[in-house]
Amino acid sequence: MLDRLIRGGTVLDGSGGPGRRADVGLRDGRIVAIGQLDEPARETTDASDLFVAPGFVDIHTHYDAQAFWDPTLSPSPLHGVTTVVGGNCGFSIAPLTEGAGDYLMRMLARVEGIPLEALQAGVDWKWRSFGDYLDRLEGNLLVNAGFLVGHSALRRVVMGEDAVGGEANAEQVAEMARLLGTSLAEGGLGFSSSWAPTHHDGAGEPVPSRAAGRDEILALCRAVREHPGTTLEFIPTVGPFSDEHVDLMSEMSLAADRPLNWNVLFVNPGSPELHESQLAASDRAAARGARVLALTPPQVMTVRLNFVSGMVLDALPGWAPLFGKPLPERMQALRGDEWRRRLHEGAAQAQAGPLKAIARWERMIVAETFRPENADATGRSLGELAEKAGKDPLDVMLDLALSEDLRTSFSPGAPPETRSVWEGRAAVWTDPRALVGASDAGAHLDMLDTFTCATTLLGRGAREHGVISFEEAVRQLTTVPADLYGMPERGRIAEGAHADLVLFDPTRVGPGPVHTRNDLPAGASRLYAEAEGIERVFVAGEEVVANGVFQDARPGTVLRSGRDTRTVRANGGSA
Repeated sequence: MLDRLIRGGTVLDGSGGPGRRADVGLRDGRIVAIGQLDEPARETTDASDLFVAPGFVDIHTHYDAQAFWDPTLSPSPLHGVTTVVGGNCGFSIAPLTEGAGDYLMRMLARVEGIPLEALQAGVDWKWRSFGDYLDRLEGNLLVNAGFLVGHSALRRVVMGEDAVGGEANAEQVAEMARLLGTSLAEGGLGFSSSWAPTHHDGAGEPVPSRAAGRDEILALCRAVREHPGTTLEFIPTVGPFSDEHVDLMSEMSLAADRPLNWNVLFVNPGSPELHESQLAASDRAAARGARVLALTPPQVMTVRLNFVSGMVLDALPGWAPLFGKPLPERMQALRGDEWRRRLHEGAAQAQAGPLKAIARWERMIVAETFRPENADATGRSLGELAEKAGKDPLDVMLDLALSEDLRTSFSPGAPPETRSVWEGRAAVWTDPRALVGASDAGAHLDMLDTFTCATTLLGRGAREHGVISFEEAVRQLTTVPADLYGMPERGRIAEGAHADLVLFDPTRVGPGPVHTRNDLPAGASRLYAEAEGIERVFVAGEEVVANGVFQDARPGTVLRSGRDTRTVRANGGSA
């Protein structure tokens, strides 16, 4: 007898091939039959008029801490995600030492926009080894989750305070490599790091991995090579690549004999020179026998900026020290002429750099306000408000933020969403040098809505604009990332595969409206969005989402390298 029969749906199996009407039979957490099935089942789900797809695989999340207070890893499962990978960008929270916990917590609060009060109230920070961390999550998660070992965590554990800005000596590099190897043997899915100039710690200093030189990074990649089922993730910079960035990513892939995916490729079809030059890094890597892939979101990132977290704003010249100040001191500084002068000077310097779109204050939109007297500013540009007030747009921005304890959020806006823009974006989605992803789910909780990337791809890319078929969109969300990370029994509907499934309505699927929700520990807030048209989600054959509501089951697997993943080599082969 089947545990569950999913009857009458159109099966999109993850291969990209045409959908077909079929029943799907589940038993003991696996798919055991596909076709016209007459076998009796304990439970039957009617999938008429629905598409039946493999559960979506999201390889770029930051749910490492949230997993302790929210085992559903919301909102990702509402959008059809059944497998996530955390520990990206060098920001894992294991391994750990007593002295490192407070530093990593404050770093996450700053660089990933997770409220510090939520991290303090929701996580006890008492594990030590990477294996201890994974054991704490075992049996408690709604979805499958694996985690990379982060470079900044390794550096802080081994080097202490010298991790920030310090050059590691040979002994310290060797100890980091040993600790990485131990963490991978305990189940870490790979190694992640970052050189991004936007990444700062709780004190406003560059995160530890930014101080690492080429030799240190390559030594850690060589440690990855020794452990099966592992991979690499890296952020080389923000904006155009230098030869150093391209060469380093190639050398990392070769040292580990693993593919490397980098974050994040923004696509601007109206000015394609940047993303085309970044995709060319994959060609240069391939010529050397390496494999380098770009992660790209399916939508324009609608960024919300504020002066509490300071993310992105702190990359403007001279702005970072401001965000290293405690909030009361920061507000006091912004009331004074000296800091205002420094911010204006830094913004002027940015006008000629990759952050020039941020520093065009007159175009900045007030995305959300929090005091009734400021409500009429919502949705208006700083240029409009500045003209009315007879002030400089940046000063208007600062005054408005100060009136709301810096909570006001601002958005640079987005270009018009024409069909040609979507067509240009879709050309990159299916480029073999890129894959759809970069959700950043679990991070930038006051800033980004890219956690909706799966339903955005299906709802806007496939349903509304028709620039990609549902079959290919599903392949991009399932088989492509699962194969990159060596998960051959996930991301596909086939006999013997894990019974991780999504049932969605192709006439309604899409992201719901983004809104602020105060549901984090200590009452902290985050951006959130439900999904439209995601009717049922199954993990290991158990229903975990029904009509947008989380169910009580917690069948998720804590993924461990070598046990749940296979080795994918730089040349695309596997072992």
